[in-house]
Amino acid sequence: MHWAEFCESIEALPVGQLWRHNQAGDLPGLNETINPDALRMLVKANAGKRGFTYTHKPASAENLALIREANAGGFTINLSANNLAHADQLAALDAGPVVTLLPPGAPSLTKTPAGRPVVTCPAQLRDDISCADCQLCSRAQRPSIVGFIAHGTGSKRAEKISLQFESKAL
Repeated sequence: MHWAEFCESIEALPVGQLWRHNQAGDLPGLNETINPDALRMLVKANAGKRGFTYTHKPASAENLALIREANAGGFTINLSANNLAHADQLAALDAGPVVTLLPPGAPSLTKTPAGRPVVTCPAQLRDDISCADCQLCSRAQRPSIVGFIAHGTGSKRAEKISLQFESKAL
């Protein structure tokens, strides 16, 4: 499906519809740069809907400006951190909500090194809650960072990445 067709399908969703962009992948663009035209097209198509996504794109001035614009325009982009210290760095940029990988054994309520509250994804903690029930990641304005426990086939790799970034000065 071409990008324009994808945006048309988003535009056709019912008003108020919650939807998630990308199960895996990132925002449209080449390598580390967000494509401004494609993102603006998506934000426009999302008008009246409740779309959200996550990004690992670098925090360049250009990318951050586009992320702020999208969040202000009603399409929630969560900045994805590799660990709690990285979450502090991304939160300090004030470009949008932040999510992070949690270290193994982290409590369900914790704080970043700078004292920001982190809540573990409720859908990961309880069998009776799904993303559709929780909707926390779809809210651009929220009081806490959402933490994710590495799980599935990539969990060991995710934990390794988290610990690797934790040991480096970011």
